[in-house]
Amino acid sequence: MPPLALAYIGDAVYEVAVRQHVMARPNLRPHHLHGESTKYVSAKAQAQLLALVEPLLTEAEKDVVRQGRNAKSGTVPKNASVQDYRQATAFESLVGFLYYTGEHARLRLLIAEGFAHLEDNRKS
Repeated sequence: MPPLALAYIGDAVYEVAVRQHVMARPNLRPHHLHGESTKYVSAKAQAQLLALVEPLLTEAEKDVVRQGRNAKSGTVPKNASVQDYRQATAFESLVGFLYYTGEHARLRLLIAEGFAHLEDNRKS
């Protein structure tokens, strides 16, 4: 499957994971939920998350990331650097790949690890 197709579905799967993550916390006001979600779904946050989980990736997963990073989407990022945008696309490709190959436990593990690292980095 083409990396941009994987990124397309990966974006949706990751969005659901983020929503589940913020719903599991206190303060369920809609404005607060949206604010918390944006901390995870921006291109910059996804690029950071990829950098945090990259050491944990298998060779096959690294290949998917590489292909996603190098895919030419034809769109220009509005609120992100080109580098962050490409890294985010690579991350979404990885999520889509794991989703489509049925590696749901692996997908949950990597996302949970990434969330934990992001939250640790924000505290420091």
